[in-house]
Amino acid sequence: MFIGRTRELNTLKQTYDKTGFGMTVIYGRRRIGKSSLITEFVKDKKAIFYTATKVGAERNLELFSRQTLSILAPAYTDAKFSTVEGIFDVITDNANNEKLIIVIDEFPYWAEKDESLLSIIQKYIDTKWPEKNIMLIICGSSLSFMEKKILSEKSPLFGRRDSQIKLEAFNYRDAALFVPSYSIEEKAICYGVTGGVAKYLALFDQNKTLDENIKNQFFNPNGYLFDETKNLLSQEFSDITLANNIIEQIASGENSLNNIASKIHEKEPTVLYSLEKLIEVGLVERRKCITEEKNKKKTQYVLKDSMFKFWYEFIPNAYSVIEMGQGTLYYEKIVKHSMHLFMGSVFEDMAKYYTLEQGIQGKFGSFITEAGSYWGMEQLEDENGKKIWQTADIDIVAISNADKTAVIGECKFKNDAIDRSVLETLKRRAALISSKYKIEKYLLFSLSGFSKWFETQKLTDSILISLKDMYKV
Repeated sequence: MFIGRTRELNTLKQTYDKTGFGMTVIYGRRRIGKSSLITEFVKDKKAIFYTATKVGAERNLELFSRQTLSILAPAYTDAKFSTVEGIFDVITDNANNEKLIIVIDEFPYWAEKDESLLSIIQKYIDTKWPEKNIMLIICGSSLSFMEKKILSEKSPLFGRRDSQIKLEAFNYRDAALFVPSYSIEEKAICYGVTGGVAKYLALFDQNKTLDENIKNQFFNPNGYLFDETKNLLSQEFSDITLANNIIEQIASGENSLNNIASKIHEKEPTVLYSLEKLIEVGLVERRKCITEEKNKKKTQYVLKDSMFKFWYEFIPNAYSVIEMGQGTLYYEKIVKHSMHLFMGSVFEDMAKYYTLEQGIQGKFGSFITEAGSYWGMEQLEDENGKKIWQTADIDIVAISNADKTAVIGECKFKNDAIDRSVLETLKRRAALISSKYKIEKYLLFSLSGFSKWFETQKLTDSILISLKDMYKV
């Protein structure tokens, strides 16, 4: 069953409904659901759907030609073409009143081995297909190739697309559609351990419990996600050792370039090169401290995919145990009791999404356009009146550059209800935010509700948000 992606399907439909030629470019990291999206879109339409592979230009041409002829001229599927122009001419001659969709999935595999392919496509778009009832969909998992060779100003195809879709992971609310029978907390954890990635969500059987699904996929030597991180890295890196070491350090809490380099005993330029590649393939994210984005010292590298974070936090230490068939025992004894701690950063990301989504609609009294986090130091006095410094983080800082206002928030994914001290600390740390932003609201996000103290208060400047509230929108 296909789930979600309404906006993307509407984008594809708009290009499809256009008179004459239209082109859409779709790209995104592996497993994100690009092929499933296209399959859903073309299921009731006339389409040539070809997925390129790492077999060289000639073989890709042969296979594409065979797929094309099976749709347009089934009696001639064994025909051979020595040039791309040959099969494109067949497409041109057979394009009639009925809209024809041409899909080339994993396009970089073919184009990287045939430098003329992009220019040939450009030629047909410009000279032979403008009035033809053709929709071209070019799709790829190599973000750098798609952005530099297809979408950039230097590309032969620049300015010829009607739309582009960068497919991202599902947000936490859409991810919940895969497991509708789960409790709200279980839906959140399912989102956390899968990272909202379509392929991983589809592995979770909603007829099984959350625990059963996690054990079957991660803590079973035959589970799809048991070796998924290595499989994914091996598709992107010729040598996965350095990438693996970097991810291990980020997962353990090392977020700065110099600390990561020091821990793995590599030079910073070497580490930075691999970090850029990890960012490029959608596994790592470079975060700036909001309101201090020009401060290079306040740059953090974090895992963008929380499935990777879950894997690196729990699987390496249990690898031998899992291979011995005792993964279920390890999960019950170790992992299950640590789930709320793991979910802390995931819950923060969920709250940022919620804050930005609601803030754009003006729900917090200002037009929020950006949401992030703040980290730094604050000065306090100890019980003897001595000034001391301590680290100070603010989970949610969402700002409006239009009217220079902000909302800030704190998140707790714990069994305990949030008490007044959390709000008091948040209000104290509000002073750390740049003075050019006026704090409009204080937001408290909680898994387990709020203490009775809040019932006695008239909090005009604070908003209490439960996990259930976050799933209501």
